[in-house]
Amino acid sequence: MELSGDRRLAQLEYLGDATPFASRLHAMLPYWPLFENLNLVEIGLLCRFLQVFRAQVGQEVIREGDTGDFMMFVIEGSIQVSKQGTNDSPRLIAVVGAGKTLGEMSLIDGDPRSATCIADGVTVIGVLTRENLASIILEQPSLGAKILMELVVMLSHRLRATSSQLLACLERERGKDGGSEASASFV
Repeated sequence: MELSGDRRLAQLEYLGDATPFASRLHAMLPYWPLFENLNLVEIGLLCRFLQVFRAQVGQEVIREGDTGDFMMFVIEGSIQVSKQGTNDSPRLIAVVGAGKTLGEMSLIDGDPRSATCIADGVTVIGVLTRENLASIILEQPSLGAKILMELVVMLSHRLRATSSQLLACLERERGKDGGSEASASFV
C-alpha cells in the first residue's frame, strides 16, 4: 500500500480504513476538538477517507525536517513530540494522547515537519492525507467545509498560544539583559 510515498508510515502495521473504528471515534468526540461538531453519519463518511496504522513503542512516525502531506489522529496510545535543540539533541516538547491531532501544518502547506513524533507505547493512529482531504471536499463538500473550518480554528488557537509563550519568553529575556528591546519580525 502506497501512502503518498511516506516511508515512515510504510513501516507501520496497516490496519485498513477507519470504518471499523467509527463508533470509537464518535465516542471520542468530546476529547477531539477537530471533530467535535461532526455527527455519527459524518464520522462514518470521514472514516472512509482515513487510513489506520499501528505503531510499536519507540517507532518513529514523523521526523522533523521530512516533507509530509498528512495529519494524524491518535486513536489509542500516545506520541512523544520532540524538536532538535540548539545542541543537536532532541528536546521533548509534548506527549500527545488519544483524541489529539498532529501534522496539521504539513497537511495544509506541505512544508517540512516541524517536530519528530515517536510512539510512546503501542499506538493506533488515523491518517488523513492531503489527497483524501481534497476528495472529501469534492465528494462531501459540507463535511469538507466543516473539517477545513475546524482546522483553521485549531491552528489559530495554537498560533495565539505560541505567540503568548513567545511574548513571555521575550519578557523573561528582557528582564535578564536589563530591559533592552527584542526585535520581532512577526505580527
